Amino acid sequence: QVQLVESGGGLVEAGGSLRLSCAASGRIVRINAMGWYRQAPGKQRELVAAITGGGSANYADSVKGRFTVSRDNAKNTVDLQMNNLKPEDTAVYYCNADILTFYMGSNNYWGQGTQVTVSS
Repeated sequence: QVQLVESGGGLVEAGGSLRLSCAASGRIVRINAMGWYRQAPGKQRELVAAITGGGSANYADSVKGRFTVSRDNAKNTVDLQMNNLKPEDTAVYYCNADILTFYMGSNNYWGQGTQVTVSS
């Protein structure tokens, strides 16, 4: 069974930085796209950043220039470096990945979420 486990959330003042990490485990053949989504109270979940297996990344307009997504294919991990954080970045952040496994084919998986709170 595949699991995505996130870490690195917390409370930070506006202008500060946080780094989120997500590790995938299980009988994984290959991980295709990986990314981070977020959901603020009363809002829909939205894409923050995504990265392909080849390393091509795309970002939500609201985080361009402040956030950087990276991955380590050997370790099955994806990170999100968040700089110059703003109060509007406050949300639960979710790791997401398209994963091919030995027995279940290709499926989309979610982590449990990690809270990021930015104080003004």
